[in-house]
Amino acid sequence: MKVAILMGSDSDFPVVEKCIDVLKDFGVSVEARVLSAHRTPHLAVEYAMSLEENGVDVIIGAAGKAAHLPGVIAGVSVLPVIGLPIKSSTMDGLDSLLSIVQMPSGIPVATVAINGAENAGLLAVQILSVKYPELRHKLHTYKKKMADQVLVKDASIQDRY
Repeated sequence: MKVAILMGSDSDFPVVEKCIDVLKDFGVSVEARVLSAHRTPHLAVEYAMSLEENGVDVIIGAAGKAAHLPGVIAGVSVLPVIGLPIKSSTMDGLDSLLSIVQMPSGIPVATVAINGAENAGLLAVQILSVKYPELRHKLHTYKKKMADQVLVKDASIQDRY
């Protein structure tokens, strides 16, 4: 079970780190790199093309502004690609979101919310759970824990009135 995370800039790391934490909590191996679709395009493509043979199951591409990295990766790989738009100083990340979500036919990129690193990690785990059933059990436990937390908060509110 391995997820590769590519980010367009090291400034994306504070957001991406939350994704890494989720993946590690589920016992998923993570490989993270800084590779730019614009500044190191040949290296980014070469790396993306090597991931399948190196045992990676899912790719997460995090990028801001023009945010072409996830799409470039999806263009050269058959592995599932999750786009993580990073909030930039321009347009509060809407530019990043639109750059990632508006992919041409035949080049899908699953896309999460702007700075939605936790959901990128969880979506990767859900995709992996198709191949690795042990993750499905962990996901059920995770969802139950979330529901239990809501019920505790609900009871706390009800006790006030």
